Amino acid sequence: MSVDLDRTRPIWRQVAAIVQARIADGTYPAGSKVPSVVELSAEFEVAASTAQKVLAHLKEAGFIRTEVGLGSFVADQPPAE
Repeated sequence: MSVDLDRTRPIWRQVAAIVQARIADGTYPAGSKVPSVVELSAEFEVAASTAQKVLAHLKEAGFIRTEVGLGSFVADQPPAE
């Protein structure tokens, strides 16, 4: 499923907002794995570097945590939107 993104605005911010909304609505519950760089790239039809920026932003903002070799997971207590 491809999501229509506004190509006049920063793509990484739009993808990050979608993932944040999925965390907030329970699509990705606390402790669950979030899509990888490859999965985000495929779903949103973006470059791997864009997907990496999304995950880096979500980690910095406290929405996800990463475990080396395992992937990225929703934080146990993600910030309120």
